Amino acid sequence: MSQNQPPIGDRDEEYVPKGEDQVLERLRTLDDEEAETRARSLRAGLADYELDEEDTALLDRREEDFDDEQELRQDPVLAIIGRPNVGKSTLVNRILGRREAVVEDTPGVTRDRVSYAADWNARNFTLVDTGGWEHDARGIHARVADQAEIAVDMADAVLLVVDATVGATATDEAVVRMLRRKKKPVIVVANKVDNIQVEADAATLWGLGFGEPYPVSALHGRGTADMLDAVLKVLPEFSAYEGLDRTGGPRRVALIGRPNVGKSSLLNKLAGSERVVVDATAGTTRDPVDEMIELGGRTWRFVDTAGIRRRVHMQQGADFYASLRTQSALEKAEVAVVLLAVDEVLSEQDVRILQLAIESGRALVLAFNKWDLLEDERRKYLEREIEQDLAHVEWAPRVNLSAKTGWHRDRLVPALDAALESWDRRIPTGKLNAFLGELVAAHPHPLRGGKQPRILFATQASNRPPRFVLFTTGFLDPGYRRFIIRRLRETFGFEGTPIEVSMRVREKRGKKR
Repeated sequence: MSQNQPPIGDRDEEYVPKGEDQVLERLRTLDDEEAETRARSLRAGLADYELDEEDTALLDRREEDFDDEQELRQDPVLAIIGRPNVGKSTLVNRILGRREAVVEDTPGVTRDRVSYAADWNARNFTLVDTGGWEHDARGIHARVADQAEIAVDMADAVLLVVDATVGATATDEAVVRMLRRKKKPVIVVANKVDNIQVEADAATLWGLGFGEPYPVSALHGRGTADMLDAVLKVLPEFSAYEGLDRTGGPRRVALIGRPNVGKSSLLNKLAGSERVVVDATAGTTRDPVDEMIELGGRTWRFVDTAGIRRRVHMQQGADFYASLRTQSALEKAEVAVVLLAVDEVLSEQDVRILQLAIESGRALVLAFNKWDLLEDERRKYLEREIEQDLAHVEWAPRVNLSAKTGWHRDRLVPALDAALESWDRRIPTGKLNAFLGELVAAHPHPLRGGKQPRILFATQASNRPPRFVLFTTGFLDPGYRRFIIRRLRETFGFEGTPIEVSMRVREKRGKKR
């Protein structure tokens, strides 16, 4: 590390501005035409800097060029299914080109993550690993098929992995029968073909009825390129099953939270009927149930999702797939309502589920359940917990309610509206650059090694959620970027939506590297 560079920890510290500023007041006095004129001047100045094709395409986008539906489409989904111990995890790692999935000799080892971003020949797709089978010596093949069905329902194509050294077993046949009903594109992978002798055994898998089996050695990589070429031929450009429903219909709400927190009770109260089974046993709900609900004079589409247990790798069977479906529901939603029980201490589970919602990029509302039963002593500790454990989502609207009685349920609508309005919001380029110009003038980035990185130009790359790109002359410290995000919220609202700010560090043309 250069002697002029501060320790990494220093750079990550929160930036604390010195003194007050009049950024908001100055913006109010600036008319839109003047702001746009300034932005055009800054944009012209970028001609002196080395820009790539992607930069130029981003900068040349006009308001009417943005396609929110395009941005919310999901990569196609490929599910890997097969009975325990056929090498699915090894194949996952081979496709990803890195060790992500846990591989053990024990059949049915469940993994932390169930979906992975993958690519082949410049095509992106999502890989869904189905490792969470439930061991039951009696009828295990039926259980594997039942649970794999959930992953298949959410996939655009399927890799059916069979152990070529063993051939098709009763479990494989059960999975095959399920796949025939689904009528999804299926590619048969004859795994563990480590030599030419076993390759002949793989040919018997033609009998499964899904066309040519691809002989592969997931362990050594043999045959995986041909298999992936075949995958790309059947995968669509965008997923038909993941991502938002683009029907122009009601706004879609995912109701999430840890098991037994009251999600089903709340949905029933909102719907005015016993639509969802409610039981004191944690994790009763298995399948997301879509419910069209009249609330605040409008129709909303609610999804009651299966409760997420403490850690996915501790789950087996149905609970593993409940987590998979919860992730899917988030991807299909526009806003997540995270339900938290105030009569219990905020747990690691709650924070982890919140993080899942934030990472999904959806709008966010926090609903505190059983508030009507809150005692004064517990209220004191709860406020402290919220301050400590939920500080990173202080921007999310909070609603205090009772799922059981419906108390304060009407307060959900203003919170949902505020979060979705922020999620949809665009800031005009002129206003955005005027804001940053005033902010940086009042609170410049700290000197680093005698140099001060400058923000040359800013643009909003997309909304839903709002994503901003800053063209800079140097790297902005994480603490300073968080400061910018905080001030963006204070100035333009953005209540209830995550915000992403990324940088593109560019050098002047002809400058020696």
